[in-house]
Amino acid sequence: MTIVYKNDLAGVDWGQMKSILVEDSFDNGRTPEQLRESFANSAVFNIAYDGPKLIGTARALSDGVCNAYVVDVWTFSPYRRQGIARQMMENLLAKLPGQHVYLFTDDAGGARSLYYALGFTEQGIGLATVVGEWLVNDPQ
Repeated sequence: MTIVYKNDLAGVDWGQMKSILVEDSFDNGRTPEQLRESFANSAVFNIAYDGPKLIGTARALSDGVCNAYVVDVWTFSPYRRQGIARQMMENLLAKLPGQHVYLFTDDAGGARSLYYALGFTEQGIGLATVVGEWLVNDPQ
């Protein structure tokens, strides 16, 4: 097994990404095109492959100065606990120097211990809302 980490979108099969996220119960309803747009609009991202098979994602939104937010950290279940998420996170963090990096996790699969090992600490209370209807982005 040779894992390759990419930080460009050339050749990404968005249909494959959608399918594997559904298969691994990590799908949040985005279409392949919405996945493409999400990654394209991110400040930094990392996509892990085992050969042609997409096996992991991580991305961050950032103002480029002082604040970043990590989202979509996922490793395909058969590849978990092999350092793939750690490597993707290290790749992201290396591109966010001087920034306060925040993330939210539900601790599925013990993810919290990974983030602690990377230097993250718990920070207060996170709050969220959906403006309008989930995944409907066209202004009325």
